[in-house]
Order: sequence, then C-alpha cells, then structure tokens
Amino acid sequence: GWVDAPPPGKPVLPKGQVEAGETEAETARREIWEETHLVVSLDTSFREIAKYSPKPESEKTVVFFLAQPVNCDARPQPEEVDRLEWLPYEEAEAQITYPSVRKVLRKAETVLAGRQRD
Repeated sequence: GWVDAPPPGKPVLPKGQVEAGETEAETARREIWEETHLVVSLDTSFREIAKYSPKPESEKTVVFFLAQPVNCDARPQPEEVDRLEWLPYEEAEAQITYPSVRKVLRKAETVLAGRQRD
C-alpha cells in the first residue's frame, strides 16, 4: 500500500517522525495507523534504511520494515493523504520517486518471494 504525498501524485510509503520515547517499530506502527488506519504486524527482522532529498536543501533518512495488515479498514488521513491504494509490486516500483526507496522495495520483494518458496 502507499500514501499520496509530495511530490503530488507520486506514491510514497507510510513514514514519519520518531516521537520522544518511541522505538523505530513503535513509530512505524503509529505512522501507519495515523496515515492509513491500518493496524499492522511488523517484521522487524527486515529493517532497511533509505536516504533521499525531497528538496535540494534537505535530506531524509527513513527506516522501513515489512508490515502485514491485521485489519482491513484502511482510510486515508485527510490532512496528509489524498488516497490509499494497493499496487502490484512492479507497478509500485515503477511509480516510486526515489531510487533508494525503490531499492528497499526490491529487497522486500526478494525477501517475500523467498518466503513463499519455503
């Protein structure tokens, strides 16, 4: 799934700022909930970092985990998200703006494909 945020019309994965006292996993669960209303089970054994520059004067560092929805009541956060959409892997990879995030998505797909073979 993805959330729609700057750059306009381009998909991004749920992410956000760590709040005081939170672990990375707690931040991921909270941000996914806030942006999508999905409760998720996280696989923290898959932990990947992406760095990118949305603007020339700023760099973002984002930690990604694999997540499995526990509920199916997805709703976008009106203040930040235009729409939610589940995409096939190839379509999501083609639409992701930042190469470092595409790399994380490719790693996730490889890990998940390997689990399906087991």
